[in-house]
Amino acid sequence: MKDINIEDFKIDTPVLLKNIKTKVDLEASEKKVEKKLEKVRRKLGELQDTMYAHGKYSVLVCFQGMDTAGKDSLIREVFKDFNVRGIVAHSFKSPTELELKHDYLWRHYVCLPARGKFGIFNRTHYENVLVTRVHPEYILSENIPSINDVSDVNDAFWDRRFNEILNFEKHIADNGTIIFKFFLNLSKNEQRDRLLRRLDKPNKNWKFSAGDLKERELWDNYQACYEDAINRTSKPHAPWFNIPADDKPTARLLVAEILYKTLKEYTDIKEPELDDKTKENLEHYKAELRNE
Repeated sequence: MKDINIEDFKIDTPVLLKNIKTKVDLEASEKKVEKKLEKVRRKLGELQDTMYAHGKYSVLVCFQGMDTAGKDSLIREVFKDFNVRGIVAHSFKSPTELELKHDYLWRHYVCLPARGKFGIFNRTHYENVLVTRVHPEYILSENIPSINDVSDVNDAFWDRRFNEILNFEKHIADNGTIIFKFFLNLSKNEQRDRLLRRLDKPNKNWKFSAGDLKERELWDNYQACYEDAINRTSKPHAPWFNIPADDKPTARLLVAEILYKTLKEYTDIKEPELDDKTKENLEHYKAELRNE
């Protein structure tokens, strides 16, 4: 199998989405890719246990992508070997009535992972510069004092919102959150095929909505917004990774490898050592238990 260099997928210079891959060949069968994923996710699970005990870093894993990009199944397969006490997943859909009574970042702040834990954002705070940018009329429901009409949602508004997101990420990174942002880069043809499969398979029909086709008509608008968001916000402390998503097993392995290889670079993440008194009395404690 071809070795995975995570730097090949990190976005550290401006990109044109039309020029980056939606599929990558690892020169391995699907079965071999899945076997490799099993090994990596086990190691990730062990590393998560250590991070939980260490208790100084949290990890925020963000997933963005067009409908059918495979976010749900990727999360299920990559994090399958995690201890449930050390991971929490949140799926951000349309804001609730309560969420709309707060600023748009509030619902993301309250879902951030505690130290020692992984937090998964399935759709993220970037929905606030993606969906709302394609549909600026949605901003009116946020009831922002300075926004009275769609015409008020102008370039200055988006510049301010991007700066707020950058400040949000810098703040949590400075306070011990390791941030990963994954763009599941799906081709338009593959999305069509996946939507057709949802319609062809009765047990998948529930996933389909007529609104999916209306959003698909806005494909180019979404791609332009994704491109701008990624280029504005991929920073060393919160990088974006392009994950070619036309092949689901490969996409899952890429995410797992990027997570594991990056986190292994944190050499300070170790299980805490026992205090000297406990160390000195280990044999005594063992004897006490054996002699019960």
